[in-house]
Amino acid sequence: MAKIATREAYGAALAELGEKYENVVVLDADLSQSTKTNEFKKKFPDRFFNIGISEQDLMGTAAGLATCGKIPFASTFAMFATGRAFEQIRNSIAYPKLNVKIAATHAGITIGEDGASHQAIEDMALMRAVPNMTIVNPADALSTRKAIEAAILHKGPMYIRLGRLGVPEVYKENIDFQIGKGILLEEGKDVTIIACGFMVHIALEASSMLKEEGISAEVIDMHTIKPIDEEIIINSARKTRAVVTAEEHNIIGGLGGAVAEVLCEKYPVPMVRVGIKDVFGQSGKPMELVELYGIRPKDVVAAAKKAIAKK
Repeated sequence: MAKIATREAYGAALAELGEKYENVVVLDADLSQSTKTNEFKKKFPDRFFNIGISEQDLMGTAAGLATCGKIPFASTFAMFATGRAFEQIRNSIAYPKLNVKIAATHAGITIGEDGASHQAIEDMALMRAVPNMTIVNPADALSTRKAIEAAILHKGPMYIRLGRLGVPEVYKENIDFQIGKGILLEEGKDVTIIACGFMVHIALEASSMLKEEGISAEVIDMHTIKPIDEEIIINSARKTRAVVTAEEHNIIGGLGGAVAEVLCEKYPVPMVRVGIKDVFGQSGKPMELVELYGIRPKDVVAAAKKAIAKK
C-alpha cells in the first residue's frame, strides 16, 4: 500500500483548490520545498508569498491579508509556527478572530533525525489554550484534502497539524469530513480507542490485534481536537465503559487531555492515554522513535487491556 505524507497531500490540495477558491493565498517561511506549498507557487505565483525565515512576520502578514478578504494559509514547521510565533498567533490572529489558516508541517517525533529542537510535541496544547482557535489533525491523504477544503469554508482562525512521514490510507472512499465531528471507523463493545493524525492507522492496527484476542474495540478518528466532539465520546464511553486515546503529542494538553476533560465532567470511565509521556524527543529513525516512545500498535493494545481491567 502506497504511503503518502499529509504534508504532501496538503500541497496537492492547495494546488487543486486554488483554482476553485480565488481568494486563497499561501505564505511560507522559506520552507516551501518541505511544506509542499511550492506546488501552489508553481500554479499561482502571484498568490504565493515567501516571507523568509521570519515566522512572526509570516503570521502578521497573514493577518493583514485576512483583513483584506483573502484566505491565507501560513505554512512552516509546527515547532516554528506555534513556538516562535505564538504571540503573533494569539494577539494578531486569534484575538481579532481573523480568517487565517496556520498549516504546520513536520509535527511530532516522526520527523526523525531533526531531533528535539524541531519535534513539536506541545503544539496542540499551545493552540488548544488559545481562544477562538480551531485545531484539525488529519489522518491520511484523503482526510487532509477534505480538511483543507473545510478550512477554506470555515470562518476563523485554524491550526492544521501535518506530518512529514508517509502514512497508509485510512480512507479509500469519499468521507463526510465535518469540523468538530469525529468519525467512527470501527464499532466495538469492550473498549474505545480515540486517535488523531498519525496514530489513527496505529489504532486500527491495534484494533485488529485486539480482535485476535477476542477483544472488540471501537475506533474513532478524532480529527478535530478543538472543538472536540463530545457527543461521539460520551456515546462510545457509555457503550464500552473504557477509553484509550492515542496521539503523536505530549499526553499533557493534547487529544488525551481534551477527551479526559469531557469524560471527567460528563461521563467518567477508566481511561488510559498513549502518547509522548512529557519528555522531549531525540534524533533517530522515525519508526525507531515510535518504538522508543511507546506509540506502536502493541502499546495501544496494552493500554486497551489496562483500561478494560479498570472497569
